Amino acid sequence: MSEAILEVKGLKTYFRAEEGQVHAVDGVDFSLTKKETLAIVGESGSGKSVTALSILRLIPNTSGKIVAGKIIYNGKDSLKLSEKEMRNIRGNEISMIFQEPMTSLNPVFTVGKQISEVLTIHQGLRKREATKRAVEMIKLVGIPDAEKCINNYPHQLSGGMRQRIMIAIALACNPKILIADEPTTALDVTIQSQILKLMSELKEKLGTSIMFITHDLAVVAQLADTVMVMYTGKAMEYGNVKSIFKEPLHPYTVGLLNSIPKLDKELEMLTIIKGTVPSPLNLPKGCKFVTRCDEARKICFDKEPDYVNLENGRKVRCWKYIGAGYYES
Repeated sequence: MSEAILEVKGLKTYFRAEEGQVHAVDGVDFSLTKKETLAIVGESGSGKSVTALSILRLIPNTSGKIVAGKIIYNGKDSLKLSEKEMRNIRGNEISMIFQEPMTSLNPVFTVGKQISEVLTIHQGLRKREATKRAVEMIKLVGIPDAEKCINNYPHQLSGGMRQRIMIAIALACNPKILIADEPTTALDVTIQSQILKLMSELKEKLGTSIMFITHDLAVVAQLADTVMVMYTGKAMEYGNVKSIFKEPLHPYTVGLLNSIPKLDKELEMLTIIKGTVPSPLNLPKGCKFVTRCDEARKICFDKEPDYVNLENGRKVRCWKYIGAGYYES
């Protein structure tokens, strides 16, 4: 196996609320190697975006805090770095494409200015050099007439072009890691396909590792090498993309995959996962998925399962694969 360039160990990020404490990320472990695409999937509220923001240390300290864990990047725990040291990494070595291209770009600056600003801050380029590089980045992400585009404001561009500009900003400094937080959610399927193809091409061309956050399993099948399935702040299953799709282990993963419409099957109703995600302030005592699981036994209600290692690098958090107490209850 390739050496990991990012290792997350036991990450816990909690938020304060009037009703109590929200465990948004609760003991997550994973690693990322060079040129690997790791997809983090799960329903809204599962902790995907908070995991990404924790890696970049962008959790608002007024309401949230990383309370435990390690984030090892370049052999150092980034949780122990100063804010100045993190600013040198953030946007330079680790970049992020945020969810909404419509609102993530500054409406009062041209897109060329927004790309070149990253280069002047992190690379120390002069204005003329940064502008030249901005034109190159716009060409790289497939926008025609780049020399004209750098003078456009975000409102003058389509949603797909704005998303490409977001990618250009994120890749301007040739980061080692690109975090993409549902970058295609607001786009139509044609533009979505183009963006995914572009990200795959840039990964091969620049050698960038990608952490792709999504709820769309069709996107995962197209882009990912490995998959981590999250639910209520915890990792439920982890493995390479082929094994996850061919033989899902956790009942939650099975439910997610079964809910995808199949073109070769006629169904009167789509398959759904029963119930809803529980409130983060009122989680079940045992397995967090127990209230929605058709395979739950007594032990599942009483005690939370550990995250166990299986063969071929797969991991799962389910009593079925621990054995003790599940088949007796």
